Amino acid sequence: MVRYVYDFTEGGRDLAGLLGGKGANLAEMTRLGLPVPPGFIVSTEACRAFLATGAEPEGMSQEVSRHLSAIESDAGRRLGQPDDPLLVSVRSGARFSMPGMMETVLDIGLNDDSVMGLAKVSGNDRFAWDSYRRLIQMFGSTVMGVDGALFNRMMTRLKELRGAPDDLHLDAADLAELVEAYKQLIHEETGDYFPQSPAEQLRRAILAVFRSWNGERARLYRRREHIPDDLGTAVTVQRMVYGNLGRDSGSGVAFTRDPATGRPGLYGDYLPNAQGEDVVAGIRNTVPLAELEQLDPRSYRQLRDHMHTLERHYRDLCDIEFTIERGTLWMLQTRVGKRTAEAAFTIAAELADEGLLTPREGLARVSGDGLARLMFPRFDTSTTGDPLAHGIPASPGAAVGAAVFDSAEAVRRAASGETVVLVREETTPDDLPGMVAARAVLTSRGGKTSHAAVVARGMGKVCVCGAEELSVDTAGRRFTTRDGTVVEQGSVISVDGSAGAVYAGAVPLVDSAVMRFLETGERSAGVVGAVAGALQLADEIRTLEVRANADTPKDAARAHRFGAQGIGLCRTEHMFLGERRKLVEEMILARDDAARDRALDTLLPLQRQDFVGILEAMDGLPVTIRLLDPPLHEFLPDRTNLAVRIAATEARGEQPSPRDAELLAAVRRMHEDNPMLGLRGVRLGLVVPGLVAMQVRAIAEAVVERTRAGGSTEAEIMVPLVGDVTELRLVRGEVEQVLADVSDESGVPVHCPVGTMIELPRAALTAGRIAEEAEFFSFGTNDLTQTTWGFSRDDVEAAFFSAYLDKGVFATSPFETIDREGVGRLVGIAVAEGRAARPSLKIGVCGEHGGDPDSVHFFHTAGLDYVSCSPFRVPVARLEAGRATGAGDTSSDTR
Repeated sequence: MVRYVYDFTEGGRDLAGLLGGKGANLAEMTRLGLPVPPGFIVSTEACRAFLATGAEPEGMSQEVSRHLSAIESDAGRRLGQPDDPLLVSVRSGARFSMPGMMETVLDIGLNDDSVMGLAKVSGNDRFAWDSYRRLIQMFGSTVMGVDGALFNRMMTRLKELRGAPDDLHLDAADLAELVEAYKQLIHEETGDYFPQSPAEQLRRAILAVFRSWNGERARLYRRREHIPDDLGTAVTVQRMVYGNLGRDSGSGVAFTRDPATGRPGLYGDYLPNAQGEDVVAGIRNTVPLAELEQLDPRSYRQLRDHMHTLERHYRDLCDIEFTIERGTLWMLQTRVGKRTAEAAFTIAAELADEGLLTPREGLARVSGDGLARLMFPRFDTSTTGDPLAHGIPASPGAAVGAAVFDSAEAVRRAASGETVVLVREETTPDDLPGMVAARAVLTSRGGKTSHAAVVARGMGKVCVCGAEELSVDTAGRRFTTRDGTVVEQGSVISVDGSAGAVYAGAVPLVDSAVMRFLETGERSAGVVGAVAGALQLADEIRTLEVRANADTPKDAARAHRFGAQGIGLCRTEHMFLGERRKLVEEMILARDDAARDRALDTLLPLQRQDFVGILEAMDGLPVTIRLLDPPLHEFLPDRTNLAVRIAATEARGEQPSPRDAELLAAVRRMHEDNPMLGLRGVRLGLVVPGLVAMQVRAIAEAVVERTRAGGSTEAEIMVPLVGDVTELRLVRGEVEQVLADVSDESGVPVHCPVGTMIELPRAALTAGRIAEEAEFFSFGTNDLTQTTWGFSRDDVEAAFFSAYLDKGVFATSPFETIDREGVGRLVGIAVAEGRAARPSLKIGVCGEHGGDPDSVHFFHTAGLDYVSCSPFRVPVARLEAGRATGAGDTSSDTR
């Protein structure tokens, strides 16, 4: 038969999957000989069986009875015994600490008879009735479903009647009166009575814990933290010890180090004459843990010694709950404590320095997500009011500026020295100048991988997307909050990209010392030194190179400072915006080859100088330059706006300008219902004469110029959106001819490896053929995800992604973290077949996934040579590539 119940003496922390985190750690403390009240654990297997059938698993109640009998035998009294009752607590305990699970039920075993026995044996009537009212309140709300606020109102009303400032000033008679009122409330609200049978109390509490696994809050938390839904929760049943027996008793929560900063020492709170739930519930003000040394020196010394034992044993920050019962210390819980990113790096470094961790184990204790949080300035929100709105934290950091509602205004104000926040319903490529000029971007639509989010992250801009509480009126240059507050253009707002919040006015900023270190290399003690050490170790052991996605010399130089080992994606289309856009229009509107050539000839020196600057910034490192990818219509005016302008001109009886008429005709001619799958990428190079030749010549001439200047160049030419090897063969032929021409003209040999982006399923599935013509592959995982799923990213995120996350179709957006089962399998096929055809094939990834911590681990396992990401994510990718190479993730779980 399946076994469902385990004694504390039978487990350990290695059985957390079976016994839950709480139970496994109680068992571990028991094995260490720490003073733990005896108890047992109903396993996660029992929970899963209950959830599958809706019925108590066969044999479970008998096992519970046997283990309860052992506790009773050890204590010399029975559960709920009328003259001297044994009482127990029931707590949920999933594998991971999960807010939203059922709250603790204390003092199970009390009823109308045993409360009298408890009063007599303790010599404290008030304590007995206080314990009984706690049981009825907890059981009524958590097991029987009565609104907890109703109990609180009754308590508040009674305190007001008695003039009592807190519950300690209510006497035994008051509490006995409250017990009767609570029981009546339960009957009125449920039609049922509070159970007087101690065994029934225990049974119902255990099953209530199981049911709470699928409660709304628990499911929401699991979705957010990517915790599987099928783990189930364990239940711990433990003999009660009492912190509410008087001034020589109490309860507290302690940490072996400061969870905010990582500094060593005893941190926490203590509450005299209170049970454990009182400490976290905030019903009375606690005292700092240090005051326990004066209140109870013996217990304080014991607690300090036990905390030292636990930290050395777990080799990590420990979070501890304890109770003192009439001068006797009891340990009720320990777990690896949650901590801030600053504390995580500091603790890992210090424990490694102390020899408790190896350097690689210390590296496993930190994360790229934590490093990202440390890189950006933060708001000091201690003095702020409520936010104007919340949205999706799309790009971390904090920024203050004047709200502006169009790109041109952002550029104009920024040029005059004003800091601005660009506010839009959503952004498009047309907004790029404004995004560059703005300090932050705020949109009312879109998700973490919308245009605004992706571009903002790439530029290191703060971004909050999808702030649906805001109604953005771009024409009226204002937005309105849900409560009717109107924010006009020019009003100062503060955008918190880490928390996804927007505030009115200027919230003070706290500078990031870590960012200063990354920019300047200036090391210091504390968290900066810890970050520097972690990155240094990661660089020493990682096998994945880390490159950057950069389109300008400025971005390339910053990426180099951040440790990038080259550029994995230089998007040439960004070089055609701004003033150059008119030249692209001329190319598109050209009526003959001569006119097209004139436009291309004008673009050539401009593009060449872009490449010279980027190659100079990355001197000696590889720079992968992608030929033009987006459809040409993106460089033309908006079709609707243009048609309206022409119609308005005609309505005034005037003749539209010939250029407007030409543009409208071109826009209509080039319009595509689904441009993502239309005339773009390699297809442009095959059907627009001279386009590939111009871009390749600009690259080749930039190589020549840098070579003559004494530089070392490693330019690579990447052909986008190839689906068939013939496409690549045709374009490669043109590329090689231009390279040969420039070599002959200049006398400087120019060799640029030619490769392709793998961003279509067909390309991945025919990678062996494509590798015959490609010297390198780079996975464009953004488009590969779109084409594999059949999603248009910008459309579906706002339409149904939230519903898919709620329903469990996604654990996380496939545009944030690589979809291993689908997209990841295509990556694996392409790697295997590509290298089989060309063993020397260099393979990387340049989609947004290249900077995602979880995805970096996948790319390491898949055998890629490098990842490429936005400059501000380079340190994150470096750290995660090192962690992926290390001896697995040996960190204790801190979720």
